[in-house]
Amino acid sequence: MPVTVKGIQFEANLDNTMGLHFHNLSHRFGFQSPNWPYFQDVQIERIHYMAKSGVLSQRITTTMHNGTHIDAPAHVVSGTPFIDEVPLPHFFGTGIVVSIPKKRWEMITYDDLEKAAGSVVRPGDVVIVNTGWHHKYDDNDEYFAYCPGFVPSAGDWFVEKKVKVVGHDTQANDHPLATAIGPHRNGPLLPHLAKEYLEWSGGRSWDQDHPEWEPVHRKLFTNGILGIENVGGDLDAVTGKRVTFAFFPWNWDRGDGCIIRLVAITDPTQGYRIEKGDSF
Repeated sequence: MPVTVKGIQFEANLDNTMGLHFHNLSHRFGFQSPNWPYFQDVQIERIHYMAKSGVLSQRITTTMHNGTHIDAPAHVVSGTPFIDEVPLPHFFGTGIVVSIPKKRWEMITYDDLEKAAGSVVRPGDVVIVNTGWHHKYDDNDEYFAYCPGFVPSAGDWFVEKKVKVVGHDTQANDHPLATAIGPHRNGPLLPHLAKEYLEWSGGRSWDQDHPEWEPVHRKLFTNGILGIENVGGDLDAVTGKRVTFAFFPWNWDRGDGCIIRLVAITDPTQGYRIEKGDSF
C-alpha cells in the first residue's frame, strides 16, 4: 500500500509495483556533514525561497569527497580517467556485501577478504565490505582517524579477483595512516597520532607499518577498479547477500569523483524485467 509523506502519496519502498526491494546504503549529505580533516565545510544557501520567490532553489559549495561518494581514478593517479570517462556499466551491476568486523586501526588484508568472500566473489562483481565502522559515522576523530583500512595485500586480492568496484564503510580506500591523516603527502594532519600509534602497536612507528602513500587507491585505480567510500545506511540489512547495485554519478567533465546515492536492489519474486529496447 502507498505511503503518505507531507500529504503526497508514494508507493511504499518494499511494496511497489515493480516487486523490487530497495536499500539505501548512503549516509545523509547536507549541512554539517561529517568531513575529512582538511576539507572545507559544506555550505548551503537558499538563493530563492518561498516567501521571497515562491520557489525553493539552493546553492551548494562542497567537495565531491563528502559522505558516500565514488572516486575517479584521476583523483589520485595523474593521466587516468575522470568520472565522466568511466564506462557506465561500472556504476551498475551485481555484487556482494561481506562482513569483516574490525577494530581501531586494524588492517583489512588479502587473507581477510579470501576468508570472507573467496568462495563467492565473481569476476566483474561490486564488493562492499562491512567492518561495522559505519555505526561510528559522525563529526569525530574516531571515525576518520582511528578506523581500520585496506592494506596493499587487499588491493592485490581485488585485482586478482577482477572485481570492478570496491566499497567500504570507512573513510578512504586506504588505512587512515597511509593517507595525509598520517605521515604522508601534505600530512601529518593529526600529529598526535604518531605517539598514540607507537603505544598501540607496541613500539612500531606509523610509517614503519604504513610506509606507502595511498597504495590501495593507486593499485585499484591503475587496474580499472573504482572505490566507494563512506558506505552506510541500511548496510547491515544486506550484509552476507548477493544483490544488484546502482550508484550513478554526475556526468561531470573532468570530475575527480562524485557524491552518489548507493542503492542495493533485490528481486524476491524474480518477476521484474529490464526492457529489451524494442521500438514502440
